[in-house]
Amino acid sequence: MINKLKYIRTENTYPYRNLAMEEYLTMHAAPGECILFLWQNRRTVVVGKNQNCWKECNVSRLEADGGYLVRRLSGGGAVYHDLGNLNFTFCVNEEDYDLPRQMDVICRAVRSMGIDAVPTGRNDITVDGRKFSGNAFLNHQGHCYHHGTLMLSVDQEDLNRYLTVDREKLVSKGIDSVRGRVICLRDLKPDLGVDEMASALQTSFSEVYGLPVEQLSESSLPAESIQSAEDRFASPEWKYGRRIPFQYEISRRFPWGDFRLQLSVNKGLIEDASISSDAMDQNYIDDIASSLIGCPHRAADMAEAVRSCILTASRTSSCDPEQMKADVAELIVEKV
Repeated sequence: MINKLKYIRTENTYPYRNLAMEEYLTMHAAPGECILFLWQNRRTVVVGKNQNCWKECNVSRLEADGGYLVRRLSGGGAVYHDLGNLNFTFCVNEEDYDLPRQMDVICRAVRSMGIDAVPTGRNDITVDGRKFSGNAFLNHQGHCYHHGTLMLSVDQEDLNRYLTVDREKLVSKGIDSVRGRVICLRDLKPDLGVDEMASALQTSFSEVYGLPVEQLSESSLPAESIQSAEDRFASPEWKYGRRIPFQYEISRRFPWGDFRLQLSVNKGLIEDASISSDAMDQNYIDDIASSLIGCPHRAADMAEAVRSCILTASRTSSCDPEQMKADVAELIVEKV
């Protein structure tokens, strides 16, 4: 049960430091405590933990323009951040995780601006069917976060320039382009400022939980721990992702997300497996990949390995693990 609220807003806009702060706050949230962290990134594409960054983003153009490629810890799809975007993170322990309540904080704050915010689908908040907030979720050994975007006045030319969204994904949502599926809050309230939105979120946070909010400062966080995590998030090994030499590849888009499996096979056995996906449950993807290591490269054996692997659901899980395993096994039987 939540009995303490903490709030921190950073003026820093360097994305790797913001991810480091987010991780630290999540892993150090005390039982019964909920921390709301507000932050902004300058010219950044953030990909989900299991995504292929080269498929989701024009990396060369982004970096040539002085932008940043970032890989977060949570699953889900790629998003664009600039200073017209305000980001939020709820950091809690698993027993205190309450997604409807956390979503209510965001929607209530936006509605206080006269904008009818509605949670939809697996992770979006929309107005009139157009998305202004995408959300993603993490559960790591009982430490959870729920984070997302609030698009106030994002440069949509840059958004379209840097994101390379798969046409199949857009078609599955019944839309023609990235531009066609998003809206900025300033399109609806032209005078809305970042400070005003941040203040509304702090007020809503207190109202929804019925508790006072304690202010935290960035200077209160341990500099050495933050720097170490910042360096890890900024490393090429992390942000570009693990790439394997592969001989076999299969892919499909499922209702729970896209899925691309690459296999390295030696003497009939799978030596390595890499999965890129925008599935929200990032741990499920890791577990499926691990289940295939050492497995004979035969459809029946691979499908059975996937069906038999243990996918542990948590309070942040958004899809049925048995359905995910069945879908992947069926794809393997069909394609391998």
